[in-house]
Amino acid sequence: MATQDPALLIERAGAVALLTLNRPDSLNAINNEIRRALPEALASFEHDPAIRAVVLRGAGPRGFCAGADIKEFRADETVTQARHRMAHGAYVESLERFSKPVIAAIHGICFGGGLEIALACDLRFASADAKLALPEVNLGLIPGAGGTQRLPRLVGLGQALDMMLTGERIDAAEAHRIGLVSRVFPDADTLFAEAMRIAEVIASKPPVAASYVKEAARSGASMSLGAALQHERDLFALLLSTEDRVEAAKAFKEKRAPNFTGR
Repeated sequence: MATQDPALLIERAGAVALLTLNRPDSLNAINNEIRRALPEALASFEHDPAIRAVVLRGAGPRGFCAGADIKEFRADETVTQARHRMAHGAYVESLERFSKPVIAAIHGICFGGGLEIALACDLRFASADAKLALPEVNLGLIPGAGGTQRLPRLVGLGQALDMMLTGERIDAAEAHRIGLVSRVFPDADTLFAEAMRIAEVIASKPPVAASYVKEAARSGASMSLGAALQHERDLFALLLSTEDRVEAAKAFKEKRAPNFTGR
């Protein structure tokens, strides 16, 4: 009897974990298995000191993710049941709760919930063929997995409303111009190779410091400037007593590569 491939592939390459949305025949549309497996994978990496960075990509040549799988069966539910399901099944938020850096490697189609997944990652890279959109308004809906909140915080209110009110797709060059992605590569193969390379660079840094960079930037975005600066100072002070901070200084003085342990 043939077994179905998992909807989320999990691989390890040294200190980097590679997560692949693995439904290429459905353009990696998000189903309940992905909604369950993604937070579970991140939770396992959270407590694994060997993993220091994550790359998230889509399988197949057509794209990263087309959004939610509208063909997936869902039992009839009331409005209050739908609200409860969405509030307690916010799988996208697991990416923000995860303390280690996550890179979204976006090729081809990246629409709706797929873009909302990418928005919750820390870095977004794209290949030149990428097309990005939040088209929910065309279906009489709004983005329901954080798009209305994360996109304005990332690119500004005007640019975000332009995308969400028109539902129009933008290409990789425009996404880079408005700050939606930070790097663009000529093709998918180069994108994936460079995403892994950069993840390895990040994984080579002191892991607690990398985690605190993410915490300071993400937490500070929802604080007043004064509170955010105080939080930054607190995290900076905590790092002063770490073994990795001492090792970084010794390695610099001794002109050798540092050996970071995460302590």
